[in-house]
Amino acid sequence: MDRLETTSIADLQAAMATGELTARALLELYLQRIATWDPLVHSVIELNPDAGDIAAALDRERRAGRVRGPMHGIPVLIKDNIDTADRMMTTAGSLALVGPAPARDATVAARLRAAGAVILGKANLSEWANFRSSHSASGWSARGGQCRNPHVLDRSPSGSSAGSGAAAAAAFAAITLGTETDGSIIGPSAASGVVGIKPTVGLTSRAGVIPVAHSQDTVGLHARSVADAATALGALVGLDPRDGATAASDGRFHTDYRPFLDREGLRGARIGIARKPFWGYSAKADRVGEEAIAALREAGAVIVDPADLPTADQAWALSQGRWSEGPGDTSELDVLYYEFKHDLNAYLATRTGVPVRTLADVIRFNEEHAAEELRHFGQEHFLTAEARGPLTDPAYLQALAKSRWLGGTGGIDAALAANHLDALFCPSFAPAVPIDQVSGEVGHGGSTSPSARAGYPIVTVPAGFDHDLPISVSFIGTAWSEPALIRLAYAFEQATRAWRAPRFLRSAIAD
Repeated sequence: MDRLETTSIADLQAAMATGELTARALLELYLQRIATWDPLVHSVIELNPDAGDIAAALDRERRAGRVRGPMHGIPVLIKDNIDTADRMMTTAGSLALVGPAPARDATVAARLRAAGAVILGKANLSEWANFRSSHSASGWSARGGQCRNPHVLDRSPSGSSAGSGAAAAAAFAAITLGTETDGSIIGPSAASGVVGIKPTVGLTSRAGVIPVAHSQDTVGLHARSVADAATALGALVGLDPRDGATAASDGRFHTDYRPFLDREGLRGARIGIARKPFWGYSAKADRVGEEAIAALREAGAVIVDPADLPTADQAWALSQGRWSEGPGDTSELDVLYYEFKHDLNAYLATRTGVPVRTLADVIRFNEEHAAEELRHFGQEHFLTAEARGPLTDPAYLQALAKSRWLGGTGGIDAALAANHLDALFCPSFAPAVPIDQVSGEVGHGGSTSPSARAGYPIVTVPAGFDHDLPISVSFIGTAWSEPALIRLAYAFEQATRAWRAPRFLRSAIAD
């Protein structure tokens, strides 16, 4: 296993099945790689002190003839907003939550353990899932410092699952978990050049996950390949009484997504090129997108171009993983303000031994610890959210209905139906921008806002490069269309083979 970057989960399982490798030895390989390269990247915020014992126990199970499934013995890093009831903290990167561990695992963490995965540690993130300020530097948290892009270290890892995307690219774990409200899985995956799956809201449980907004939050993952991502997704899904949104997934989830991996999956598929609102913000992303369209045709897809969202001119997009006021409709941001206050207060009520119990407490904590927490950017989103009323407020209900319609029924669903499409297709994001802790990052555009509003899935896949910076493309579908998106993304990945291991360059500009 000299090349962890190119070794699949299936390869690891085969090696463990023959005795060539053990889970304990595999863990050590990842720990050595983290020790060597993460001082440059800062993607791991904390390592699990019990990981070695967990791996050894799983080895004993294997020797006794019990293999729990395809994730048995596989090391996983999870974002530091996902609760674990162990000797690690769960802080969302904030000093306000430094203290005792939560009393209970998040459901997705518990499911990983039950599947035999080894939770290796927690990944750094944009503090509070990048919903504190519109002038943030993606990947920065007071607790974890500045995460960097492993391809080019002076470039942004994007947010908010910055450490998860960067760690997957750097091969610090076989799989990393992230969360997305709008762009927080797809952006980091695209910036670091890995596969990202942002599931339908309700496919994976959010119980025990520090929230932004329940109408849009979802737990997904980052991986080097579509096959690895599909392997891990099956371990995360299922009904959960702790999260009512999962009830809608009944009869729609699969405990194994690997059967949808089809090299010929693009043949005859109808792919719509959603020009508006997803193209035109980056000539470099557009170039790679056009090359990807040619690859889709070559693989047998039927291309419908354009297949624009009817609501494109009204859409308000998330730019480079950073929330800010923009032109046009702001209903999505209005929804997030209302839900953030309500949902965070409900989550904080479950925590003990930390100095905050409400959003108002967090605001005061940041003011009292401004030298550590507010030294790079402020908390204007927190202040706006705190001023919002309850979820019975008519303004919230109107914004929620409008935002969902713009993204879903009037947007993605309308475009799919009008053109009889299997999926929409577009560039994911522009190449990673320089890290800027002074002014915040300059955003450009991206593929995620309509899906986020609607709660629909996206799969992003590496498609090309510009000056060592990855550029990816997105397959977008309606609710519960993960099997179709995985099939299409896998066929595209196999046809293009665009993935590259990161080189940890200091700059994209040659010396």
